[in-house]
Amino acid sequence: MRVYLDNAATTPLDPEVIKVMCGVMESHFGNPSSIHAHGREGRTLVEKARKTVAALLHTSPAEIFFTGSGTEADNMAIRCGIIDNNIKHAITTQAEHHAVVHTLEAMEKTGVIKLSFVDIDEKGNISYEHLEELLKNNDRSFVSLMQANNEIGTLTDIERVGNLCEQYSAVFHCDTVQTMAHYPHVLNQLKVHFLTCAAHKFHGPKGVGFLYINHKIKISPLIYGGAQERNMRGGTENVYGIAGLAKALELAYADMDKHRDHIQGLKTYMIAQLQANVPDIQFNGEIAADKSLYTVLNVSFPETDIADMLLFKLDIAGISVSGGSACSSGTDIGSHVLTAIGASDSRPSVRFSFSKYNTKQEVDFVVQKLRELFA
Repeated sequence: MRVYLDNAATTPLDPEVIKVMCGVMESHFGNPSSIHAHGREGRTLVEKARKTVAALLHTSPAEIFFTGSGTEADNMAIRCGIIDNNIKHAITTQAEHHAVVHTLEAMEKTGVIKLSFVDIDEKGNISYEHLEELLKNNDRSFVSLMQANNEIGTLTDIERVGNLCEQYSAVFHCDTVQTMAHYPHVLNQLKVHFLTCAAHKFHGPKGVGFLYINHKIKISPLIYGGAQERNMRGGTENVYGIAGLAKALELAYADMDKHRDHIQGLKTYMIAQLQANVPDIQFNGEIAADKSLYTVLNVSFPETDIADMLLFKLDIAGISVSGGSACSSGTDIGSHVLTAIGASDSRPSVRFSFSKYNTKQEVDFVVQKLRELFA
């Protein structure tokens, strides 16, 4: 038996998405920038996908820009949002994704901005009081806060953040890579300037994402070249990837409540089974349903002499999981998120992340293997 519980790293493609993408690859190879019939077919597919995404998110197609990844979208929002609006101060947390933290730290290192970190507690919750203090005591700020932490799942109230940013005339960028297609986003009501997405986190293809740019803010491109994406992102469009993204988002929205109930049920079940079968475990981040991303469960296990080999032993046992963020796999620096919340560095931690394709039988299999390892 092989169990995949690393869906926060990437998800398997939905068969319906594969079908759509294969159809585009087989029949619509034209460059969308070409004016002939083959090019116009490609352009039609791209714009149809843009309209699909915009309709699901309750915004205008003119505010959706396709990118090559969520990381690119984050970089575009942060670098261009700060530089083009002459912002000198940025706010984030020590637990943000590296696409955000490393970008802001690089900009601080070169003297573009002063960077402040919002306090977070031992569960990864931000201090809204500290955020307001930072906003109040600095000139116009750029705020970059994710909706759900990709390692521990703790949710941030982005409506509250948006309201605070509006109150202090700050620019708000929200990384929704982990929450897009798992929660509804009503962008014509949410007070956010930038919002980012990666298709492969919700059963779409790798190599494609999008950046939402609120019409109230103006930026220049991050990538220059041709006039693609209405002069905002040079490079020939990934037509079949864009079509796949739109189809994956459409499928997710069609059955969002059903999938959420199923996945939350698996997570709740696994919490109970781990507590009953593995001694002395701790959960990192919030685990209550209203405070935590339902697809992610981060667990610290008892101190053990197999700590450095735990992921390897689980892999050998047929279980694919991650020891924190997949973006750091292959390194030995540990998890910056767990460090930020003060988790013990003597306990091995595992991130289990679920999708609509997982089952209770798989959870039982994983718990049994863990029980054997920690017997």
